[in-house]
Amino acid sequence: QVTVVESGGGLVQAGGSLRLSCAVSGRTFNRYAMAWFRQAPGKERDFVASTDRYGGTTYYGDTVKGRFTLAKDNAKNKVYLQMNSLKPEDTAVYYCAADLGPVATHDIVAAYHLWGQGTQVTVSS
Repeated sequence: QVTVVESGGGLVQAGGSLRLSCAVSGRTFNRYAMAWFRQAPGKERDFVASTDRYGGTTYYGDTVKGRFTLAKDNAKNKVYLQMNSLKPEDTAVYYCAADLGPVATHDIVAAYHLWGQGTQVTVSS
């Protein structure tokens, strides 16, 4: 059974940085398209960033473009989300998602069948 585990969340001041990590078990990590979503209290789960199975093409949500960077390391079975210039509105639970590629619509929740438990990111003003 494949598992997805996020780490790296925490409390940071506005303008600061955090790096989230997502580890995926199993031997077929290089076949998975990966994504990050986030969900603030009382809101829907929103797309943050995604990449194809090779890690060569990445996409970002409009609210994080230019501040967040996603990187996929197939040798380590991990995907990272570097978050810079954080804002209070970035506060949310961040979820890592995976699915055997290719993913036709990379920015919707339904496209991914494997999810982590989430990691809390809190940005104070």
